[in-house]
Amino acid sequence: MIDNYPTRLPHAIAPIPRIEPTVWGTVADGPLNQGDLDGYSDAGHMLRRNTISDILIPELDDELRNIAASLDTADPRIIREADGSIRSIFEPHLISSVVKQIAELDTVLPVAQQLLGGDVYIHQARINYMSAFSSTGFYWHSDFETWHAEDGMPTMRAVSCVIALTENYPHNGTLMTITGTNRTFYPCVGATPASNHATSLAGQTVGIPDRETLTRAATRGINQFVGPAGTGFWFDCNTLHGSGSNITPFPRSNLFLVFNSVDNRLVEPFAAPGPRPDYLGAR
Repeated sequence: MIDNYPTRLPHAIAPIPRIEPTVWGTVADGPLNQGDLDGYSDAGHMLRRNTISDILIPELDDELRNIAASLDTADPRIIREADGSIRSIFEPHLISSVVKQIAELDTVLPVAQQLLGGDVYIHQARINYMSAFSSTGFYWHSDFETWHAEDGMPTMRAVSCVIALTENYPHNGTLMTITGTNRTFYPCVGATPASNHATSLAGQTVGIPDRETLTRAATRGINQFVGPAGTGFWFDCNTLHGSGSNITPFPRSNLFLVFNSVDNRLVEPFAAPGPRPDYLGAR
């Protein structure tokens, strides 16, 4: 298969203009209006209030505790901070019927189908935790760069839906996106180590743009995802994003649901010795 987005290279190459559209569907295909679609296509991100109703929030709070308690401490789907606190739990939609129900909500699934122009499946799902005072951030990266290099995702036809499970403030490790970076692929330097996922989920060191690239990319500004529990935030698979550490007394947690088009099924990784486990890239 032709690789239109080479990355993990021995030397730097110029950024590559995106080939595929950001929005694959039309107004007739779902709940978003033309303004929503145009804004998302241009910026690479979109905020949607009240994605989850207030009625579901208490049930979700209980479910978060149940998910963590139900898993063996050595379960590879649990990623921990250096101090032992939970950083991420993967595959919550397969562990919890409540999370599965959220993925199927009218405020979630039809939006994913409209943005991607047809049937979708969950490529990856996780709960990200930011404990008070001690949680570390996620450095700037494009998810598609990782999914292309390490999972074999061939084209940019995937989207992340992030749902706030607690209040997301500007100061408690909020998710940030660089506006408009969905339109450009930024190849990265450095080969993928074997079993890279074993360490990259706690601290990514490959598949990240250099500082000069990030400085040029950020000319249109950096957006922060802020809002109360239940707020939804959508961003394109290629949008550069990251988060700072949380040194505040206010913990936060978000549910990530990554939808991929059924017409964009994974192939062999483009820049890794072998595919990552299914809980990171469902096949």
